[in-house]
Amino acid sequence: MHRLVQKVELPAGQGETTVSALSVDGGKIRLRSEETGKGEWRDYKAVSLHESVCEAFFQEPVALQKWSEKQPLSPILTCLGDGHDGVWNVIKTIGGSKVAIQRQVLDWYHLKENLYKVGGSLKRLQQVETLLWLGWVDVAIAEFDCLKSKKAKNFQLYLDKHRPRLPNYSNYQNLGIPIGSGSVESKIKQIGARVKISGAIWKRENVPRILRLRCAYLNNSSCLSIYA
Repeated sequence: MHRLVQKVELPAGQGETTVSALSVDGGKIRLRSEETGKGEWRDYKAVSLHESVCEAFFQEPVALQKWSEKQPLSPILTCLGDGHDGVWNVIKTIGGSKVAIQRQVLDWYHLKENLYKVGGSLKRLQQVETLLWLGWVDVAIAEFDCLKSKKAKNFQLYLDKHRPRLPNYSNYQNLGIPIGSGSVESKIKQIGARVKISGAIWKRENVPRILRLRCAYLNNSSCLSIYA
């Protein structure tokens, strides 16, 4: 495995059929510090083309953008992610000019999870969940106006920030448009199962290679059997 990472240049994953939805998320990998020799955690970004391939990039925004532009993306593309700014910064660059309409959607399950972290009246939380499910964002925000807790105010700010990414989830589901980023979250876990094994600390120059290798495995790339 170590020799494969160091010596083999694997091609990036390439989708074969038109992709109408994708999701983006961040993962962690442990690097060896050049100064102390100890491990330090750093972020990478993974992109999952739904029903197709995945790819991961370590501090390579330009490479990620160029890779996405080579994929068979639909002119109307649904892009899903959680609430982190880094994820949406990546999504903005995906596809380039071949994507005429980029439909950004905040992952419904992260939204619901953050809602219930507000706490308080369960009846109110369930009412707000229904409002958000139907896309009534302004009414959902107003439900917390009477509360003074920091969690409630922060959730209002969260909804206001992501307002353009909060559709009528019920309608989207009925139309078959994805509302969850579980595809990429699953890929992150499977990448982590290899790169975060006990005691693993990676040299910075080897990180893109091990990410590429792991994604090739998850993509069932025929290149792996050829190199083996």
